[in-house]
Formats: sequence, C-alpha cells, structure tokens
Amino acid sequence: MRGHAHLIAAYHPGNSVVHRAPLRLKAAFLLVVAVVCFAGAGPFAASGALTAVVVLHFAAQLPAARLWKPIRLMLVFLLLIGAYQFWQSGPLTAWRILAGILATVLAANILTATTPVDRLLDGLARLVAPLRRFGADPERFALTVSLMLRSIPFIIGAFDDVRDAARARGLERNLRARTLPVMICTVAYARQTGEALAARGLGEAEE
Repeated sequence: MRGHAHLIAAYHPGNSVVHRAPLRLKAAFLLVVAVVCFAGAGPFAASGALTAVVVLHFAAQLPAARLWKPIRLMLVFLLLIGAYQFWQSGPLTAWRILAGILATVLAANILTATTPVDRLLDGLARLVAPLRRFGADPERFALTVSLMLRSIPFIIGAFDDVRDAARARGLERNLRARTLPVMICTVAYARQTGEALAARGLGEAEE
C-alpha cells in the first residue's frame, strides 16, 4: 500500500537553522502563534503571525508545495468559515479567524516537517513524564501516538489503492468493492503490528 505517501507534514530532511533549533523552541513558537491568534488578538496581530510563519517556512527551506497542501486540504472548510464570519461579523473578523487558523496549522506543519518523529515522540514522553506519579506510562503513551501516526497514513493509502482498483474494474459505485478490501487490509495490518510488538515484548500489560 502507498499509505506512507499520504503522511501530511512528514519530516523533511534539512540542515536549516529551523531544523537545528531545539524542539522546545519550536514548540514554544507554535504555542505563541496559537495564543496570539486565538486569545482575542486583532486582525493585524493574526496577519503578523501568519506572515512570520510563512517566512519561517521558507527559512526552513521547505518546498513551497508543502505550504499550499494543508490549505488545499482545508479549502472548503476555510471558505465556509470565512463566509459565515463575514456574514455575521464583517471582513476583519473573518480574516482574523482565517489567518489564525492558517498560521496555527502551518506552524504545526513546520514543527513536524523540521523535527524527526523520534525526537517528537521523545519530547512528548518528557512532556507527560510528570503524570508518572499518577500511574501513567509516558513511554507507552508515546508508543501509542507513534502507532497512530503510522496507521492513519496507511489506512488512507489503502482507501486510495482500493478506490483505484475498483475504478479500473468499473466498480467505483460498488460500496462493498470499495470498503471490504480496506477492512481486510486494515485488520491484517493491525495483526502484523501486534505480532511485531509482542515479539519485542512491547505493548504487554505489566504484572
């Protein structure tokens, strides 16, 4: 399956200053952007945040296509939100909300595109480490997130592969032909993942 090709904002190798920046600094930038955009800031502050994110995107030497891809995926949603806010509150409010959404999403994409997944998961484990005193297992939590990040693109790719195969056989309108193979493939993938974890002694409940 070609699910890996659908991983949005996957790591893009590079040696830019953004790639070399500490994870906590990039996470702090994302937090600041979100606060500026959604904590009652005006349209000019949201515009400034969006401009800063776009500049940082190119400073990270990321392809321009990766700037457009999340916008394309959210285009219908953005148009609906923008039209509703324009109707209810006027153009400035509509732009503030749209700019805030775009700035936050693109900042998150910069974080994931310039940070290897292993470092992201290690940082996540450190973030939830204080919850260990309440019985939480940070490493198990990070493992769960890792499996989710690997599984979602695989399933999306499975849907695309099955759709193309059904279209080639003239069965694009057959719901069974488009869903049953995906279910079988997903179950097989889950079993293989479970067996791989069990073989390494991972994912098992502690006595």
